[in-house]
Amino acid sequence: MTNTIPRSPAKETRNRRQQSPAGKPPNLRQSRPPLRSRLELAALLLGTTVLYLWNLGASGWANAFYSAAAQAGSRDWTAWFFGSSDSANAITVDKPPAALWITGLSVRLFGLNPWSILVPQALMGVATAWLVYLAVRRAAGPAAGNDRLAHLGGLLAGAVMALTPVATLMFRFNNPDALLVLLMTAAAYSVLRSIQDARFRWLLFAGVLLGLGFLTKQLQVLLVVPGLAAAYLLAAPVRPGKRLLHLAGAAGALLVSAGWWLAAVELIPAESRPYIGGSQTNSILELTLGYNGLGRLNGNETGSVGGGNGWGTPGLLRLFNSEFGGQIAWLLPSVLILAAALVWLGRRAPRTDAVRASVVIWGLWVLVTGLTFSFMAGIIHPYYMVALAPGIAGLAGLGGVLLWQRRSMPPAVVPLAAAVAAAGAMAFQLLGRSPAYVPWLRWAVLIAALLAAVVLLVPLAPAGLLGRALQRTTAAAAVAAVLAGPLAYSLTTAATAHSGAIVSAGPSTTGVRGNLRGLGNFGRQGSIAGPGALANPGAANPGAANPGAANSAGRAPGGFAGRGGGGMGGLLGASTPSDGLVTALQTDAASYTWAAAVVGSNNAAGYQLAAELPVMAVGGFNGTDPAPTLEKFQQLVADGRIHYFIGGSMMQGETGSDAAARISDWVAANFQPESIGGAAVYDLS
Repeated sequence: MTNTIPRSPAKETRNRRQQSPAGKPPNLRQSRPPLRSRLELAALLLGTTVLYLWNLGASGWANAFYSAAAQAGSRDWTAWFFGSSDSANAITVDKPPAALWITGLSVRLFGLNPWSILVPQALMGVATAWLVYLAVRRAAGPAAGNDRLAHLGGLLAGAVMALTPVATLMFRFNNPDALLVLLMTAAAYSVLRSIQDARFRWLLFAGVLLGLGFLTKQLQVLLVVPGLAAAYLLAAPVRPGKRLLHLAGAAGALLVSAGWWLAAVELIPAESRPYIGGSQTNSILELTLGYNGLGRLNGNETGSVGGGNGWGTPGLLRLFNSEFGGQIAWLLPSVLILAAALVWLGRRAPRTDAVRASVVIWGLWVLVTGLTFSFMAGIIHPYYMVALAPGIAGLAGLGGVLLWQRRSMPPAVVPLAAAVAAAGAMAFQLLGRSPAYVPWLRWAVLIAALLAAVVLLVPLAPAGLLGRALQRTTAAAAVAAVLAGPLAYSLTTAATAHSGAIVSAGPSTTGVRGNLRGLGNFGRQGSIAGPGALANPGAANPGAANPGAANSAGRAPGGFAGRGGGGMGGLLGASTPSDGLVTALQTDAASYTWAAAVVGSNNAAGYQLAAELPVMAVGGFNGTDPAPTLEKFQQLVADGRIHYFIGGSMMQGETGSDAAARISDWVAANFQPESIGGAAVYDLS
């Protein structure tokens, strides 16, 4: 297989020496990179590790909702298997449990602490950067005919991946997105290996990885499938019928690797497993197709909050607005330019060309995911943008080095210069949204990018050492302009503690209220089972930051968290119980199945993590799941299985079950509250 993307004549003779006999590209699997390249890769991965681990413990429990589930899984294997919120298995989180399998095992091995929960996420980020490096290096090698240049392309891609602000955020946080991105990236690498090596087993492995991605965040993993399938269908070195059969086999692998767990949940009797959180009918299929499926696209999510325009206005430019732009948009216009240029330059390449296959993988990854995020009407958060990072990084590394190699050709140098200039202009715009944030940086980035673009377009380079020095300076200026803004945002992100359900990378920006615009204008909010805090509202306020997770970036208008995350009436942030309340929960705890019950998963999470005892999350995450029903709760109380009910404020959606409200009313009507550390506590015994 040869690659017919034209190279500059000056490079052709030198690069031909690096081709294997018969014009075949070097076997990247067998070629061992020189020591210099291995040290450079080690430096990239070590730097990524430091960035993702530095100051990690400052975020405390980060997303306490998932931290509590990890604690539950570390105490009980049934809770671990199903992803239960508590070890007594009242209700699961509103996602499949694959990410919790990892953190639950980590907590079981290393004890309950922020590091045992967050370090696995950081390691996933390092692995993702490494896989992006490998994928770009593998694809660029045959096209460039130069292992060194392919290596540099991989390094650039890995650096873009590591320094994307939202990636820095999410690989330091315990949401399922970290594992999802790792699995999708590994699947992309596996498909590329299958195409280049003509080995079906790599395609099957990609299907298994995508199935595990489904068990991480359900249907979101399917957004990368069009690119992976199209690339294999286009470029695999086998007959068309065999390509279709191979894709069918990979789809089967996906179904098996995801379906076994779904089948187990559906087949196990409901009374023998926890309630499926996020559903109204205790069904994992409903959760998959509804709340976590089509509801995300059309906004019809029963039991959710944020209807109407509560999640922002969909539109083509949504990813560039003040809410999402600083997370991911730094190189988005640039990589689209690079992708188009690579497609044009490779228009006469063989069908099996690895570069074109890679552009299909990464390009459709960015387009399908980006357009879905832009137009979805349901729940969307800024941190979702991390799913775009591998696609952007792959196109940046591949396009950057291959167009640089062919910079003597107008079809290569013009889009390369345009991409550099676009990156500088985008950084200038994004950095300008935080006027007090390193104000000189936006001008430095813009000037460096424009100068590099001009030098690329104007052939001023003299021959000899001076010419090579000028070329290297131009390349360095271009890379610096591309990465300076994301690097600054990533450093700020790493230096800031983040907690709660909704978090964002970088500094605070003008025009952002978090992405729950208008939530204060609807929904059911108020005290649950009487006054939420009888003496000291702050002591029982579920929106308070958890220990060690104070957000130095402040809070946004409306009373809920800004850049660092946090709560909103118990919906988005964990409770912070007093020492007296923790002592009360732990007293005689062995006599009860649940030390306490409280409406909402985040309310329950704070108490559970502090006491390290099961706390029932009545109504699940939003307090709108019919779990338990009033009748079931009354029976549990009569059986002496719940010690306390803790009151507090909780915002709920206007749809879904009112079982939690009915339980709260029943408790308030039949039991007397006691103030413990400022919280309204009802002794149900």
